[in-house]
Amino acid sequence: MSDEKDNLTIGKKLHDAQMAKGYTLDDLQKNTKIQKRYLIAIEDNDFDALPGDFYVRAFVKQYADSVGLDGSELLSQFDTKLPDTEDPEYVDRVNDDNPETRSAQRKVEERNDKLRRYIPIISVSVVVLIILIAIWVAAARSTRNTAKTQIETSKVSVSGDKSSSSKASSSKKAKTTKKAKGITFKKVTASGSNLTYRVTGTSGTTPLKISVTGSGSAWTSVSADGTSLWQASLTSGNSHTISLPSSTNTVTINTGNAEATRITVGGKKLTLAAPLNGGSTQVRVVTLQFGKSSSSASTSSSSSSATTGASTTSSTTGTTGTTGTSSTTGTDTTGNTNATTGSTGTNNNTGTTNGY
Repeated sequence: MSDEKDNLTIGKKLHDAQMAKGYTLDDLQKNTKIQKRYLIAIEDNDFDALPGDFYVRAFVKQYADSVGLDGSELLSQFDTKLPDTEDPEYVDRVNDDNPETRSAQRKVEERNDKLRRYIPIISVSVVVLIILIAIWVAAARSTRNTAKTQIETSKVSVSGDKSSSSKASSSKKAKTTKKAKGITFKKVTASGSNLTYRVTGTSGTTPLKISVTGSGSAWTSVSADGTSLWQASLTSGNSHTISLPSSTNTVTINTGNAEATRITVGGKKLTLAAPLNGGSTQVRVVTLQFGKSSSSASTSSSSSSATTGASTTSSTTGTTGTTGTSSTTGTDTTGNTNATTGSTGTNNNTGTTNGY
C-alpha cells in the first residue's frame, strides 16, 4: 500500500501542477514532444503503459520541468520507484529517441569542432597582427625622428646661411658706405655745360656707375686719360659699372641726357651743378680729376696762364688801376730789366719803354 501511495502521489503532483499552470494535455504534448497518451499514463501512474522503463525518468522529468516543478528533485524523491538511469541501454535509448537531445548534442559538438579548428588560425592571425603593429609603430617612430632631425638641421643650416649672408652683406655694405663717405667732390671749373670736379678719398680700383632714371633712354660715353672705356645708350632702370684703375688721372664723361643720367663714383652720387651762361641741361661734359695728378695738372695750368712774356725789342710796365697793384717784367734787347710798380691812386699810370 505504501508503494502504491507513492506512485499515486507522483502522478497527482504532476497533474496538480499542470492544472495550476492552466495547461492542457495538448499544450504539454507540444512543449514536451511527448505523446498525449503517455502523459495520461504518467498522471494515472500507469508506468507500464510507457514504451519501456528507460522512458519513465525522462518523461517524468520533462513533464515536471514543463509545469514548473523541479524535475531533478522529483526524480530524487522517487528514485527507488523509477528505472535505473545508469543502465547503458537506457541512456542510449533516451538519446537516440529524443530528437531535440540529439540535435542539441550535435550542435554542441559541431560548435566545439569549429572552435578547435579555428583556434590555430586565430592564434596565428593574432600573432601576425601583433608583429605588423609593432613594425608599423617602429617605422612611424623612425620616420618621425628622421623628419625632426632634418627639420632641425634645415633650421640650423638656414640660420647659419642667413647669419653668414647677413654678416657678408653687412660687411660689404659697411665697406661701401665707409668708402663712399670718404669720397668728396670739389668743383674746379665750370664753363657753360662743361664741369670739372676734383675727386678725393678714393683708393685702389674705383667703380664708376652710370645709371638712367626716369623715362626714356640716355646715351653716355666714358674715357680715361684719353682712352675710350665705354659708350652706349641705356634705357630707364638700367645701369653700367666701369672699374677705374688706381692709376687713373682724368675721366671724361659725355652725357646725351644729363637730366636722366646718374653718375656714382665709389658708391657716392655726383650731383651736377647747373650750367652757366645758358648752357644746355641735356648735353653735358663732366671731367673728373683724381688724386695728386689732378692737383699737379691744376697747378701746371695755373702756372702756364701766368707766364711772363718776353720781347726782343722793348719791355712795358703795366698800369695800376684805382685799387690794385700790377707788375710786369720785361726784358729788352740788351738784357736790362726794368720794373715799374704803380702806386695806388685814381688813374695813376706809370710806364717805361726802353729801346736801343
